[in-house]
Amino acid sequence: MKRPRFLPDNMTLLLLGVILIASFFPVKGELAVSVDHLSTLMIALLFFMHGAKLSREAVVAGMTHWRLHLLVLGVTFALFPLLGILLKPALLTVLTPDLYLGILYLCLLPSTVQSSIAFTSVARGNVPAAVCSASASNLLGIFITPLLVSLLIKANSDGHSSADAMLKIVYQLLLPFVAGQIMRPYLQAWITKHASVLKMVDQSSILLVVFVAFSEAVVQGLWHQVPTLMLLGLLLISAVILALVMGFTTLISRRLGFSKEDEITIVFCGSKKSLASGVPMAKVLFSSGSVGMVLLPVMLFHQLQLMVCAVLAQRYANRPK
Repeated sequence: MKRPRFLPDNMTLLLLGVILIASFFPVKGELAVSVDHLSTLMIALLFFMHGAKLSREAVVAGMTHWRLHLLVLGVTFALFPLLGILLKPALLTVLTPDLYLGILYLCLLPSTVQSSIAFTSVARGNVPAAVCSASASNLLGIFITPLLVSLLIKANSDGHSSADAMLKIVYQLLLPFVAGQIMRPYLQAWITKHASVLKMVDQSSILLVVFVAFSEAVVQGLWHQVPTLMLLGLLLISAVILALVMGFTTLISRRLGFSKEDEITIVFCGSKKSLASGVPMAKVLFSSGSVGMVLLPVMLFHQLQLMVCAVLAQRYANRPK
């Protein structure tokens, strides 16, 4: 049975469940330390599997469309951060500094892979180009996002140097990813056969990191700092940012003479932000006490982008052939 398009997806429901459990039963003390170590190992496994799953052939097939890819990367790593910076004075009137930090961090993340490609396919867009753009965004995000965080957010303010943050990125994210790429020829058949198992590993890694982050945040009084009205304001801000970016990508792709298929790819790849990359990177880049607050805007934006893009993809799909 097909899920109604406005209902949350399964992953979002699981995330909500994890947040509820962390809110009422947060891990503390030595157990929290042990679970935190486990989440670090799961993050390494997550990026190893991302490296093993990324098809070089699919990337090469779409690389020739360089104008499209430059536009998508420009929106992801330039327009989004610019919006986060320009909106700061207005956002700080309704959000706490920590929640604004989460909005800015959201703006620095790479695009999603799976949902960008899936929505492009449903909307009858340029799927090979979407594979290339989304994959390139995720790969470059391993380098660009930490660099932008260091420049714009100054994640080293919690006592860690920029060199320490980059070193963590290298050995917790980049090295597992490269190892996965190297092992891909040997694992490709197994990955194809056990796709459902790998999806569970992906989701479990994210859920565990979210649980650890929100446990720490709840212990430090997260829900006392974020009242319901502020949460609704955060959702409205996410909607405004998403609308601005989707409007810009639609307009600029038409002004630059892209085909309708390319426009679809630009809109869906350029407007997304990756929860799968954002959660583990936040754990590496931010102090444990601030991760929960930083991830709250990311998770709200994640669900919002899925619902909006589901509707938009269907509208594109219904256009005359």
